[in-house]
Amino acid sequence: MIISKELFTKNVKDFNIDLKDVEIEMFDKYAQMLIDCNKKFNLTAIKEPDEIVLKHFVDSLSIMNTVEFCEGQTLIDVGTGAGFPGIPLLIMNPQLDITFLDSTGKKLIFIESVLDELSLFGETLNSRAEEVGQNPDYRESFDFATARAVSELRNIAEFCLPLVKKGGTFIAMKGSKVEEEIAQSENALKTLGGKIENNFKFELPSCGERSIIHIKKISQTPTKYPRNFSQITKHPIR
Repeated sequence: MIISKELFTKNVKDFNIDLKDVEIEMFDKYAQMLIDCNKKFNLTAIKEPDEIVLKHFVDSLSIMNTVEFCEGQTLIDVGTGAGFPGIPLLIMNPQLDITFLDSTGKKLIFIESVLDELSLFGETLNSRAEEVGQNPDYRESFDFATARAVSELRNIAEFCLPLVKKGGTFIAMKGSKVEEEIAQSENALKTLGGKIENNFKFELPSCGERSIIHIKKISQTPTKYPRNFSQITKHPIR
């Protein structure tokens, strides 16, 4: 086993998660595949087993301290990269129907290999979020959207909220000092049909403060959104 069982179990207990041995084994296989594949293709800058546990696995599972997932609910993981937070959530909640969305095909091939190795089921979607948000097959069809984003909240909200059905939730995973972003996003969220419901703050060991922002979809998103990438980034909704 390449990951520390003690480190992992100790740090998820803060989120009221008790890991079973079979789940730890699945995470260990995932970590090994991530390290092996990272030697050939840059999936993540986080390469050490302990860092993978804390900065990827524990961080991803922190969502479970803020929401209780139910059988058959749908979730789209926007800009999933190497599968975060989607794969950790799926390991712990195999009843979820998760779609992994990324514009880089090689990352989705990696995710498919992990799903196959762990006998998990999920859909991969090789596209840009703003294109999927205008696709009637996916638009406003998910109970949840997740994103671990470095982009401003008002921008990532335009990528994600159009994918969430009315009554659903966009879960934005952010770092510390999000108050200014939240203030700047107020009009954008209102325009897109969303409203901040909660901002959960916690300390991630060795990594500092994190925020998990729940944005409730209270009305339909106007059809003009999402706009194309350059419009979103150069001219954010104000």
